[in-house]
Amino acid sequence: MLIFMIPLSFIPNFFWLNQIIYFLLIFLFFFSFSFNYMVMNISYFWGCDLLSYMMILLSLWICSLMIMASEKLYKTNYYYNLFLFMVLLLLISLYCAFSSLNLFIFYLFFEISLIPTLILILGWGYQPERIQAGTYLLFYTLFASLPMMISIFYLYNYFHSLDFFFFKKSIDSVFLYMCVNMVFLIKMPMFFVHLWLPKAHVEAPVSGSMILAGIMLKLGGYGMMRMMNLFLEVGMKINFIFITISMIGGVLVSLICLCQTDIKALIAYSSVAHMGLVLGGILTLNYWGFCGAFSMMIAHGLCSSGLFCLANISYERLMSRSLFLNKGLMNLMPSMALWWFLLSSSNMAAPPSLNLLGEIMLINSLIGWSYLNMIGIMFVSFFSAAYSLYLYSYSQHGKMYSGYFAFSSGNVREYLLLFLHWFPLNILVLKSEFFTLII
Repeated sequence: MLIFMIPLSFIPNFFWLNQIIYFLLIFLFFFSFSFNYMVMNISYFWGCDLLSYMMILLSLWICSLMIMASEKLYKTNYYYNLFLFMVLLLLISLYCAFSSLNLFIFYLFFEISLIPTLILILGWGYQPERIQAGTYLLFYTLFASLPMMISIFYLYNYFHSLDFFFFKKSIDSVFLYMCVNMVFLIKMPMFFVHLWLPKAHVEAPVSGSMILAGIMLKLGGYGMMRMMNLFLEVGMKINFIFITISMIGGVLVSLICLCQTDIKALIAYSSVAHMGLVLGGILTLNYWGFCGAFSMMIAHGLCSSGLFCLANISYERLMSRSLFLNKGLMNLMPSMALWWFLLSSSNMAAPPSLNLLGEIMLINSLIGWSYLNMIGIMFVSFFSAAYSLYLYSYSQHGKMYSGYFAFSSGNVREYLLLFLHWFPLNILVLKSEFFTLII
């Protein structure tokens, strides 16, 4: 399927044709398997279970929406073919990372996916600070990559195989636990190692922000879910440290969100708070935690990506991401205010969104693990509603900025783009049994 997509990246003049073919290919992929919740399509290195299958679908969906969101590049022809090629390269690396059954192959494509993301930020970012943001992104991830590579060699020596299937025996080594999981904690990102994320988001183009929020953070969660089987013994002893960090970090980051004046920075920091809950759910090592983390990763990927699209729609008209200038937008684009409301309410886990399903399962898991987590969850949930309402009310209400020179209302492409984020986010709740079958 990916081979068929390669010629599409070199059709410069047929924007909508590109989009229609991409979506048709996604639907063909969606219905191409008789799915049975076990590992399917096994070869030596490649295969899917429900967890990887849903992540691949999310990657395909977000990558096709990235192209739809970047029509400005198509109109200006600003290296548009190169941009499409980078998106395709990113999609192939993500596809391979999620469908690999071997730890080394997963690690290889996990790192390869960093390169197209870096090129997207450096090549199509907005401010000169994008070089600094790219450096942050690269070195935060590479800093933890070498210890993981060395620990992969150790695991090969220990198990005589790197297939996930053979990782049955638990290893009681705190050092190995840190070497393997640190790269995933940075990627998620965990509080304390999250500083690269807001910087990368703020400097990235809309497509870069969408892929970072939608998929790249999920690589960390996916990797931890695959590797936790190895560290059950050591996890029982030290996971409480990381759960505590993620809960306290979630509260602090939520407070940081309430101080933000930059729309993209606010959405980026809210990602850190949500992924903190996901991390906590995975580290409880129980069934509800894994199911909740899985649901929340899918939900956050769609919701956060949609909010970045909204921020970009405003940015293309006002040329500013500041909440001081993005005010009273309801007067200018009344129908766009509905989408601001729908996606902001999904961000605060209002029903019927998938975020709510994920949060309920994560709350169940974390409180079952320790009732003291109730304090952190209480604050995280409250502030989640607070910063989502802050974002919506500040941008949509209030007095308009008097310096608007010219303003265009939303067009069909933008409404379709937002609909394709919101619709699966709220309709997947009807198939919630999928999210309880990952183990």
